[in-house]
Amino acid sequence: MINLITMDDFDFENKTVLIRVDFNSPLDSETKIITDDTRIRRHAKTIKELMDKGGKVVIIAHQGRPGSHDFSTLQQHSKVLGKILGKPVSYVSDIFGEAAKSEIKKLKRGEALVIENIRMFLGEMKKLTADEHAKSELVKNLVPLADVYVNDGFAVSHRAHASIVGFPVVLHSVVGRVLERELKVLDKVKRGEEKPCIYVIGGAKADDAESISDYVIGHGTADYVLTGGVIGQLFLFAQGVDIGDINVRFLEKKKFTQYIPKIKELFKKYDGKILLPEDFGIDVNGKRKDITLNDLPTSYSMFDIGLKTAKKYTELLKTAKIIVLSGPMGVYEREEFILGTKRVFEAVANSDAFSVVGGGNTLEAVKKLGLSDKISYISTGGGALMEFLTGKILPGVKALEKQHL
Repeated sequence: MINLITMDDFDFENKTVLIRVDFNSPLDSETKIITDDTRIRRHAKTIKELMDKGGKVVIIAHQGRPGSHDFSTLQQHSKVLGKILGKPVSYVSDIFGEAAKSEIKKLKRGEALVIENIRMFLGEMKKLTADEHAKSELVKNLVPLADVYVNDGFAVSHRAHASIVGFPVVLHSVVGRVLERELKVLDKVKRGEEKPCIYVIGGAKADDAESISDYVIGHGTADYVLTGGVIGQLFLFAQGVDIGDINVRFLEKKKFTQYIPKIKELFKKYDGKILLPEDFGIDVNGKRKDITLNDLPTSYSMFDIGLKTAKKYTELLKTAKIIVLSGPMGVYEREEFILGTKRVFEAVANSDAFSVVGGGNTLEAVKKLGLSDKISYISTGGGALMEFLTGKILPGVKALEKQHL
């Protein structure tokens, strides 16, 4: 475990606390209402502890990113948090202007305030060093009002953003409970001491899939990588399988085909270690039809793995001692294409292995299937989870390592 200053090492009584959390939640595409409050609930425990210890808690978080469909204010997040805590949580539609400063100054011990979506500050996501972020308007305006900074956001700690690395440069900083626990648990998984260790990689983050597969197999952490979703299609295509023009065009549109040369190298280096789908659920005029590899190419979109693949994966997962699950096996949002995800996720949940699940869509699918209580550890991070497990230093954690109270 990385040696960090924890919340046990600081007296929060009547202190103003800036806490960076990850409230980024799935929103309904039409109503923009939060559909899964898992992350808010997780951080609520840390926030409650700070409030109970007499802190004046200023909550910094984001929702989506500028230009995305889920970019929104944090007003409903404050209401959801208030319901979870059973006490009012204030909200101000400002970040570090006079309105925000005024609300922060009004806080009394044991109270909490959510300031506006931090990504509405244009400097938040700029590619700058920690020292440069420390000189930003955000940090310069809020630090005079604060006594301590708490980073509780494992899921955002792989980003060198202003609210993550800027404050620790100039303010006493400690690790929050969520981040502390994640680091302890995932350090065990990263060491890969129990075998077999199996990684299940689905979803559509192609830029991560190749590098993750290479690292975990190459370093002996994982014995197998099982692929599904768009990742499964991309890896199949890289192996020379004609998946059909409609599916190839999708990969090209997302610029995923640029990873094909490296994926080809993976199969040369790790023959038999990376498993690919053998059958699929395709969308034929809104209805599911199952096909096999022999039926390819197809003129329809591939939206799920099939039963044969799910069975093969399930049998292998039964042998595992550690399982890392990141990404659904298909378009789980549609009932006709949740089958592959359901079978594989249930196999993970019912396994005797120590299971780690991470990523927004993965968490949403786990909750939808009612499997949350059967997973050994649900990580709040997606990208951060995989970066940590592949040996990368998280900027947010590195910033805390430098602290000396």
